Order: sequence, then structure tokens, then C-alpha cells
Amino acid sequence: MLISSKSMKEINKLKAQLSRMFEMKDPGAIKHILGMEIHRDRKNGKLWLSQQKYVEKVLEKFCMNNVKPVNVPLASHFKLSSVLRTSTDEEKQYMSHVPYANAVGNLMYAMVCTGPDISHAVGVDSRFMAKPGKEHWQAVKWVLRYLKGTSDNCIIFYGSEGSVCGYVDVGYAGDLDKRRSTTGYVFTLAGGAIS
Repeated sequence: MLISSKSMKEINKLKAQLSRMFEMKDPGAIKHILGMEIHRDRKNGKLWLSQQKYVEKVLEKFCMNNVKPVNVPLASHFKLSSVLRTSTDEEKQYMSHVPYANAVGNLMYAMVCTGPDISHAVGVDSRFMAKPGKEHWQAVKWVLRYLKGTSDNCIIFYGSEGSVCGYVDVGYAGDLDKRRSTTGYVFTLAGGAIS
């Protein structure tokens, strides 16, 4: 369980109430939770969230730990659409052994926790979960190659106060199948992405 508050008095009060009802241990300030590493510099008011170890495990799981990294999560040469889905028996046989959904799920977890930079790429890759083709799998591996080069990136929050700031952009008719527009956004608090 993770308890957070501006008031240490309130934290201690809650801990006392919980310990009366449940057997619990207090390991002190948290350093990691659910695959995220937490680093603090209280003197300078900074907090870092990282998933470096999680990303390294994912890369190893999909045999991508020794690949050449790339600079963008989804390159412009990928023109992904449902037309690229498996069609021949050979492709269906090949793709039946590819852990596409598993890889996209692992990428989604990294994206939600500390990887807003891969949100668009993972969103595009996840559209083809039902019948991915070889080109879709290449796009997923591209995101993994991107993570290989950015696994030590983290989200940094500066100071305890700050206003929420939002940015948005729209891509007109970017979906090649249904010609829908795509909206992307990021909201930050204290300099770090929160949504």
C-alpha cells in the first residue's frame, strides 16, 4: 500500500488506524512499487519515476535486449492498416507463434506508468490485436528497439507545488482504415507527465 499526503501527521494517524485492524509492516519510504522505481532528492524537491528494470526485463523476454536502438517510437515508414493482417496460411502459421498481444500488453504497462512518449505507437499497435500481420509485429519490435535506447529515461517532478499544464495535437484522418482523426494530449504537473 502506498500512502501519500502533505501532512506526516495524517499519514501516521492512518497507519495507526490500519495497524489496529490489520497486521502490517512499515518498510519506510518507498523505493519501488509495481515495477516502478522511485528516487527522491528531498533537499532539492525532486522526485524521479523510472521503469528501467521493468523495461530491461521486457526486452529480455522478447529477445530484444541486444538490438540496435532507434530514436522514435513509431517510424514514418510504418503504414499500418488492417490490409496488412495475416492472409496466407504461411503468415497465419508464423503469426500463431508470435507473442503479439503479450508484447503490446507489456508496452501498455510501461506506457501507463512512466512512458507517455510511446503512447501513440502503442495505441496504433493495439488496433491490430485480433489479427496482426508481420508488419504489425515489426512495428511492435520497433517500439521495443526505441525502449532499448530510452530505458534509463524517467519522469521527473520538480517541487511539491505546481499547476497542471496541458498540450494537445490532432492528426487529421491518420487512421488508414477508417480515416478517423487522432487526438493526442499530455498533461503535466510540477514538470512531469501525469496523463
